Amino acid sequence: MTGLHELLFFSLAALVLVLTPGPNMIYCVSRALCQGRAAGLLSLAGVLLGFVVHLMAASLGLTALLLAVPFAFDAIRLAGAAYLAWLAWQAVKPGGAAPFQPRTLPTDPPRRLFAMGFLTNVLNPKVAMFYLSFFPQFLHPDQGSVLLQSLKLGAIQIGISGAVNCALVLGAAGITVFLSRSEGWLRAQRWVIGSVLAALAVRIALPERE
Repeated sequence: MTGLHELLFFSLAALVLVLTPGPNMIYCVSRALCQGRAAGLLSLAGVLLGFVVHLMAASLGLTALLLAVPFAFDAIRLAGAAYLAWLAWQAVKPGGAAPFQPRTLPTDPPRRLFAMGFLTNVLNPKVAMFYLSFFPQFLHPDQGSVLLQSLKLGAIQIGISGAVNCALVLGAAGITVFLSRSEGWLRAQRWVIGSVLAALAVRIALPERE
């Protein structure tokens, strides 16, 4: 089963990924700013359900793939590293986005808030790529059920994403005002996240030493 060191590394990666600008964060923060915290939290609930859909699809798919083609691990490992490197570039490139640059949204009823949060996540390629390219780095077919290992990792990722996004929704107004007054903080946020993502990409790309 995945060791403590790997779980800590996975948790760090999940934290960095949830802090990178993406549709889920922008939607939930925008909802909180436009319609209040309750709307933001309800949207987040839909987003979290979307994670479950991604998790189940990826877990079942990876289980079948890795059982049928064991050497697919190396290909997926390199794909995961390339994906993280791409995210790092997206964070630091000129004109890159910051998390708290929300868009204006119309007022929607609770059912639509939940549904839109769900669809925003289900249709989010960033989440699908994370599960498919990053999860296999922490799966060990020789140490038990790949499906069970995937579900445990998914529970950690969903918990981290839920906690971080909940905090961002609850503090959206104050954080947005603070960051909007300091372009330096926005640039620093992007470079810190980009640097961590790049380091994670290198760590994954290099083969483990025995």
